[in-house]
Amino acid sequence: MSVKSCEKLEKSKVALTIEVSAEDFEVAINKAYLKMRGKMNIPGFRPGKAPRKIVESMYGAEVFYEEAVNIVLPDAYEKAVSDEKLEVVGYPEVELENCGKDGVTFKATVAVYPEVKLGQYKGLEAPKANVKVMAADVNARLKEMAERNSRMVSVERAVKKGDTANIDFEGFDNGVAFDGGKGENFDLEIGSGSFVPGFEDQLIGMKVGQEKDIDITFPKDYTPELAGKPVVFHVKVNEVKVKEVPAIDDEFAKDVSEFDTLKDLKADLKKKITEDRKTAAQHAFEDALMQKVADGIEADIPEDMVVLQSQRMMENFKQQLAAQGIPFDQYVKMTGMSEDAIQKESMEPALKQVRMDLAVAAIVKAENLEASDEEVENEMKNIAEKYGMDLESIKKYLPASEVKEQVIREKVIKTVADSAVAVEPEEKAEEKAKEKKEDKE
Repeated sequence: MSVKSCEKLEKSKVALTIEVSAEDFEVAINKAYLKMRGKMNIPGFRPGKAPRKIVESMYGAEVFYEEAVNIVLPDAYEKAVSDEKLEVVGYPEVELENCGKDGVTFKATVAVYPEVKLGQYKGLEAPKANVKVMAADVNARLKEMAERNSRMVSVERAVKKGDTANIDFEGFDNGVAFDGGKGENFDLEIGSGSFVPGFEDQLIGMKVGQEKDIDITFPKDYTPELAGKPVVFHVKVNEVKVKEVPAIDDEFAKDVSEFDTLKDLKADLKKKITEDRKTAAQHAFEDALMQKVADGIEADIPEDMVVLQSQRMMENFKQQLAAQGIPFDQYVKMTGMSEDAIQKESMEPALKQVRMDLAVAAIVKAENLEASDEEVENEMKNIAEKYGMDLESIKKYLPASEVKEQVIREKVIKTVADSAVAVEPEEKAEEKAKEKKEDKE
């Protein structure tokens, strides 16, 4: 095999003209004969026993060429890519130019990793929010904690809006029970809107043990069998419950934390909220900087690269849906979009991701960034601690190469962020300018 020519094309594509010698092609033809002979019926010979020359004399010398080309082409292409030191993207388009006893010549056109010219990546500016935590923020978090620690308690009174009524119910259409209209010991929050409109309101005022018929008309956009129909639900109230939210005091602090006083719990919450917001502000700052870097590169990006990224994003999306118990075909029906339309919509974010990856790789090269074994090990320890897993399990399920890539990526972000300048967010700057103007007036 030899590379006759390697021509650079537009959009980071390369056209390789590859020649396979007569000797190499002869070896491939013989392999094709051995593979195909069992399927050929030659008079006077048992299946698979006819000599190659006999077969060729009957069907022509070219009878094995197509299969021989399929045999020889992959290895010839891979060797050509290796010899030319190409970093290919996607699969080649192959065109057979010549095929005969003297050998094979074919052209393979394939996208290659583009040359990237970095723009500015140091000394950039990006907005960064100033973190301020108010007493109202802490109180809101305390309220959330109290809600999570609430409990349902029975009350001996009539149903009110906001209560949870435990009910038995059965629906009848012209006196006949219909499918899906029956339930027992069902907890229904009154006012949640989870039942047919009008159902929950008619439970208000009912007491434990009371039974009642409720007249309901189903909405016109309901299931075809019941859409727009007037029906009757027979309902019995088994229990009335209300949510009991604990008082936010020292006893509450002892129950939900390691602190003995509400004051200490508030101080800890303020610290944690501050840390969370600082982390979020830093990440937003870094994201804005990296987007500027990605927007600033110059690269002739091949479409194949974007398509491959789009396909990866689609596969990840399908896996996320599956994890939620939603089959992709069901999602397609729910959204009314075809898979092709969803794939098309993913092309723009795929291009953005490709530009970001190219920018990161270019900075890695420019700064000669690497990750040591020790750094990879430490990152694995951090991951194990974060998810409450032992280190060996992390090593078993998380490839070291992925962790190494992440460590290097973090170094890229640090390189950009450490030299950057944080400026006030635009809305804050506008507010200050407005205040300054009002002061002058």
